Order: sequence, then structure tokens, then C-alpha cells
Amino acid sequence: MMNGQWTRWIELEALKLGFDAVGFARAERLVDDEIRLTQWLKQDYHGNMRYMENHFDKRLDPRLLVEDAQTVITFIKNYYPEQLHFQSDYKISCYAYGQDYHDVIRNQLQQLIASMQSEIGNIQARGFVDSAPVLERSWAVRSGLGWVGKNGNLISKRKGSFFFIATLITDLALDYTNNPVADFCGTCTKCIDACPTDAILPNRTINGSHCISYYTIELKDALLETNKSWDNWIFGCDICQEVCPWNRFSTPHQEDSFKPLSELVQFSNKDWEELDEATFKQVFSKSPIKRSKFSGLSRNIAFIKNQSDKLKG
Repeated sequence: MMNGQWTRWIELEALKLGFDAVGFARAERLVDDEIRLTQWLKQDYHGNMRYMENHFDKRLDPRLLVEDAQTVITFIKNYYPEQLHFQSDYKISCYAYGQDYHDVIRNQLQQLIASMQSEIGNIQARGFVDSAPVLERSWAVRSGLGWVGKNGNLISKRKGSFFFIATLITDLALDYTNNPVADFCGTCTKCIDACPTDAILPNRTINGSHCISYYTIELKDALLETNKSWDNWIFGCDICQEVCPWNRFSTPHQEDSFKPLSELVQFSNKDWEELDEATFKQVFSKSPIKRSKFSGLSRNIAFIKNQSDKLKG
């Protein structure tokens, strides 16, 4: 086959596996991102996420991750649920309703790589999903899958922003997508206005160290008292996505692995507040929520309850 035929074949295989869209870009150094990333780190917007300082050059150049890399393939996978919130006042980001997306998507990428090697022959390929020094959104933009909105998320005119991004770097030369998507945020500032911790800054810059997701997942220290309401989020936060007008085009996903855990749907406020470590391990053993550990989730619940009690009092 020619490059174009392999490109189409890979796209069709990826769609069969459950991905929602695929884009292709030439593997090269992300020169523009180097300036942006340097400034972001200098401003200390990564807070305690010191791992963001590691492997700086690898983040910018996929050829340092896969020898003789020619192509970066980007995939998006929808996780928008049929129901955004459940009966409890406590909220978790809807990407964490079901099984850990790392495991689900990594398995699908491995299946795709195996099919590529079986069909095409001796090629090198590595798949990544939010677990390696890869600037996924930059590659998604280069692949024509969307634009980066003011809230820092990749946005698609047809699909919104409730999706995971995965990448596959290969030494296979393919046809590249040469139709970058224009920025359609316009003058809208709904995500900026809605962010309760002012984490969304001008020029599509996110102060990660002020984001509720950072506080509830990444930060391991004690949470400090604040006069800004977190709107009951105990794991992650979807506020900036829920208010985004483009997410009126979001449709429920078709991935069984992302369906909400039955216990999660049924949890009441009391269930969350009385959650013990044994139940935590039993319910969330295959969930992204396990990343916070029992101690972290308990800290978050206590913090939100204290905030709520103060507002009532």
C-alpha cells in the first residue's frame, strides 16, 4: 500500500476499536510550544507537579521517544456520560465514573499496534495516554482534531471537549493532516467567568496550581481554608467544560468500560462521609479515583463538608 492507503487503514482500525476521531502529524520538534512551556514552568503554574519539569526535550520532540519517528497519530475518545451528576451533593469529574481510562485506552492502543505490525510489517510504534512526556493537545491541534479553548481543553466543533486524548508515535511515514482548525472561542468568556478559583488566565494559560482538579488530585498537602467555593467537587472538576457552549454538541459515549460504577450512582452524602478504607479499595480498585488514595479523598470530603457547613451557618 501507499502512505495514503495505510493512513486510511489505520484510521478505520482505530475507529473499529472505539476511538472517535484520528489525526496524523509529522513527527518534529514543537518549536512554538518550547517558549510556552518554558514560561509556564517559570511562572510555577505547575505547583507541586514537579514531574512537569522532567524530560523537557522529550515533551517537545517525539523523535526522542521513538527512534526514527516519522508520524504522531492522535486519537480522541469520548467519555461524556448519559447523566452528569448523581443523587449525592458531592461531585467527581465524569471522566472518573467508570474504569480507569489509562487501562482501557492503553489496551486499545496495544491492539492497534499489534494489528499494524501484523498488517504492515516490521515497524516501531509506542502508544501513550496521559502517562508520558507528550504534549497531547498540541499534537491534536496539529492533526486537525480541534483547537485549544480558553479553558486549556481541546475543543471540537462537532464533539465538544469531553474526550480523552491518546497518541501513538511510529517510524511509519503516513499522510499528514494539513487542515488546522480555526479558533472558535470568539469573545466568549464563560469558562473564565465560571472558574471559582480563577485558575483560567488570559491567552489560554491555566494556573494549574489554582485548579480544583489540582487541589483534589495532585496536591498531597493539607488543603488550606479559602473563601472561594469549590461547588462540592471532591475529585477533579468539570465546571469549565459544563459551561462551554460547544459542549451542547456532546453526545453520550458508547464505551461500556466508562459506564458509571453502580455504587457511585447510589452513593448518598452519608455514604461519602462515612466511607472507610476497605470500601474505598473495594469500590474504586479499577477507577481513576484510586489515584487520590483513601487519605486524599477523605481529606477532600472533609474539606467540602466544612465549606458547606460554614456557608449554611
